[in-house]
Amino acid sequence: MLKQFLPMDYVPSIFHITPEYLKERNIKGIITDLDNTLVEWDRPMATPEITDWVQRMRDEGIHIVIVSNNSEKRVHRFAEPLGIPYIYKARKPIRKSFNRALSLLKVKKDEAVVIGDQLLTDIVGGNRAGFHTILVIPVANTDGWMTKLNRKIERQILRYFRKKGMLDWEDR
Repeated sequence: MLKQFLPMDYVPSIFHITPEYLKERNIKGIITDLDNTLVEWDRPMATPEITDWVQRMRDEGIHIVIVSNNSEKRVHRFAEPLGIPYIYKARKPIRKSFNRALSLLKVKKDEAVVIGDQLLTDIVGGNRAGFHTILVIPVANTDGWMTKLNRKIERQILRYFRKKGMLDWEDR
């Protein structure tokens, strides 16, 4: 049962996910979380580094969709200037939003990856929907109240994975 929480890959940040990294895995589409994956949960707009990362992906023909549990206002404000399609109030880890994102990407499931900073939403949802999943370290050390609760549970799961040699990850 705990295996559904185990990401297929894990990297320190979104910036470690390059077009080359994705092309080696035949990935043509990214389903990504927004808050604490791309930018801090309380940062309304993309940083110049995120804008450059999105453009690099686009230049290499890799499409991106944001799937967020946050409100339409929050996600639209971030995604619209970048021209990235999005799904808000996604209710992750429910599979439906991941499958909707796949239809927006217009790629096959094995050509898409789910990227996120939370085991309980992004990784479980992506794994249950049958995607390749990548866990990133959250970009901020603070969270909204609901995410704080999730992080406590995640720490226990991460400790278990580390103890079993299944994941080499720093404590969050």
